[in-house]
Amino acid sequence: MAKLLLSVVIAVGVLLTSSFNLNKSPNNETRKYKTEYVIVLIIDGPRFTETFGDTTYQYIPHLGNELKKEGVLLSNFRNNGPTYTISGHSAIITGRYHSISNAGKQLPKYPSMFQYYLKEKGVPKTDAWIISSKGKLEVLGNTNYKKWWNVYKPSTYCGLHGNGADYTGDQETFDKVTEVLSANNPPHLMLINLLAADSYAHSKQWDMYLKSIQKCDDYAFQLWNLIQSNERLKDKTALIVTNDHGRHLDGHKDGYISHGDNCEGCRHISLLAIGPDFKKNVESKNCSEQLDISKTIAEILHFSMPTGKGRVLTELFE
Repeated sequence: MAKLLLSVVIAVGVLLTSSFNLNKSPNNETRKYKTEYVIVLIIDGPRFTETFGDTTYQYIPHLGNELKKEGVLLSNFRNNGPTYTISGHSAIITGRYHSISNAGKQLPKYPSMFQYYLKEKGVPKTDAWIISSKGKLEVLGNTNYKKWWNVYKPSTYCGLHGNGADYTGDQETFDKVTEVLSANNPPHLMLINLLAADSYAHSKQWDMYLKSIQKCDDYAFQLWNLIQSNERLKDKTALIVTNDHGRHLDGHKDGYISHGDNCEGCRHISLLAIGPDFKKNVESKNCSEQLDISKTIAEILHFSMPTGKGRVLTELFE
């Protein structure tokens, strides 16, 4: 029995050692990545059944065909926390699930990847951006966590006039994205929110909800082409396309109109990752979740996130 116990302890130790050294090369140096820039595009609130859950990709022809071939699709990707807009976005950038007001009146409880990145790299706030169609997402740029409140805040453009006071159209948001990425020194870390699919679903406009998913698919394609046509960004940028939450499935409560509970429709979302360090034309059904995004970005850009949970999405990498 003692020998068996010793064998188990050794095996666990080897497993933990290898897990903690995923970012180490054989000579024990920190792994170097080709990726220098990371952009997270959040398409707000479509159901998996209208995106990658429909294998005809009728509403996401670019994501499901051209872009999928360029990267890795995580088709078993989930929001395992509160399935609301601000909670979902907060989980993505902080690596922690927690309840937070969905009205934009409360700051996240934990520091974000933007704050950790800006502090550790010692770069100006313009090197990290949050650009959102929803003004209430302005709160993502700050935290009420002790010693991190009001410090190392990223640049933000959220809502009408970019001051968090209102919402704006996705086209205006995408115009701002284009402007920022086309600058002489584009940011190394960016998050984008597009609201139309969520907004039209809440207003009970099924046809416009579907058209908005198609339009967001087009924005994703435009964004990748913009990256590839920019000499500073080309072959150095990772694009992660995901969602903050899904929606109720047909037959559950009011169906596609709403979201916010732990039903499969609200929890099951997707993630597509494209970049120079990622595999191509691969689909992974490994269980993965929103908390893993910031941990993976921190790995790629080499900064720490001590308050973040989750794991590095090693299945993405070559």
